Amino acid sequence: MSTLWSKGTQATDLVEDFTVGNDRILDMRLAKYDVTGSKAHIRMLESIGLLKAEELETLTVALDQILEEIEAGTFVLEDDVEDIHSQVELLLTRRLGDLGKKIHSGRSRNDQVLVDVKLFLKDEVLNIREEVLALFNTLQSLSEKHKDVLLPGYTHGQVAMPSSFGLWFGAYAEALADDMYMLRGAYDVTDQNPLGSAAGYGSSFPLDRQMTTDILGFASLDYNVVAAQLSRGKTERAVASAMGAIALTLNKFAADCCMYMSPNYGFIKFPDELTTGSSIMPHKKNPDVWEIMRGNCNRIMAVENEISMLCSNMPHGYHREFQLLKDILFPALENIHRCLRMADYMLQHIMVKENILDATIYDFLFTVEEVNRRTLEGMPFRDAYKSVGIEVNEGKFRYQGAEGKTNGQLAPADLRHTSIGSLGNLCNDRIKAKMENASEFKK
Repeated sequence: MSTLWSKGTQATDLVEDFTVGNDRILDMRLAKYDVTGSKAHIRMLESIGLLKAEELETLTVALDQILEEIEAGTFVLEDDVEDIHSQVELLLTRRLGDLGKKIHSGRSRNDQVLVDVKLFLKDEVLNIREEVLALFNTLQSLSEKHKDVLLPGYTHGQVAMPSSFGLWFGAYAEALADDMYMLRGAYDVTDQNPLGSAAGYGSSFPLDRQMTTDILGFASLDYNVVAAQLSRGKTERAVASAMGAIALTLNKFAADCCMYMSPNYGFIKFPDELTTGSSIMPHKKNPDVWEIMRGNCNRIMAVENEISMLCSNMPHGYHREFQLLKDILFPALENIHRCLRMADYMLQHIMVKENILDATIYDFLFTVEEVNRRTLEGMPFRDAYKSVGIEVNEGKFRYQGAEGKTNGQLAPADLRHTSIGSLGNLCNDRIKAKMENASEFKK
């Protein structure tokens, strides 16, 4: 296999296979970013006199041709080439001769990989941002559409107090706004240029690191060249942490949907084509989408810890274990994209049940409302609490706050919940403003 670092000896096939692993396959996702980083690097090399103007032009044209091949899907990583970085340099050398060999001046594969990964992760985070916003907008729309439909709330898995579909959908919308703050933080950590740190100790060439920072669109640099190498693993962990936060929100929502779809609850349903059946029970409509999402989100939440474990116990500087970060993070990125898109797709088809609270099992759902009603009429709270409790024990309790209506006919307005963020005051406009603030990334 052709390697950039070869000094005339060859690794055995067994060693080579073990150390390379899936890296060649995963590297293909970095191909366009490797070309982008190389183009910035050679512009900087020309500015400090390490390339002539005509050499820069020739190299740029050749790199643009490689980029076109990548975008067209005709670019391949040859069997005997170690990685994407070697392949790009090999193509340049084949097409341009010795000029192609000049592209690596002032650069190590360490900072080359770092800049490729950071450019890749910036794009990935921005794509996640758009998918989160799409799901957020769907949840907010559903919250407004169903804000007057009451729903039982539970604590400890027991019937507790009145909730509503407006409150339920809106809760997950705001949870995504909180997740967006973490995603923005991950973006800021990623948005720092490591190029020019070389193998981790800089270069004796007079590299203009600010120039490549500006060309590549980074907000800042990893200034200290050793710190640039320390960002390996930390950047991936920051992205994984943000993904884990989103995954936790999706996981809990998926769990709710599985529960609410059960006939024991029957609060929501989806078209038959979005559920699956049983091989022997013809009546079954299983929530397989939500179950798979719940499981996948558990896996995504584990990624941050896996990265932490991989990157611990190593002194500063590069170590080959860092290569495994792609094995951990790249599949998880695909997974979070799929989960976000599928959640939004499913919610485009959700159907909610009305008059849920007419069922007698929810008769005690309004005990707190009745305690509060009596307290507002002048009865001390503890006396009101005790009197309602006695009525519950004796089977005599009836909520008296909206006479003439059955429980299922009640609306949030009948319950007089007017404080910020409650049934009758969802504050969806304020939650939208919160998301708008959270999703303002520096670009």
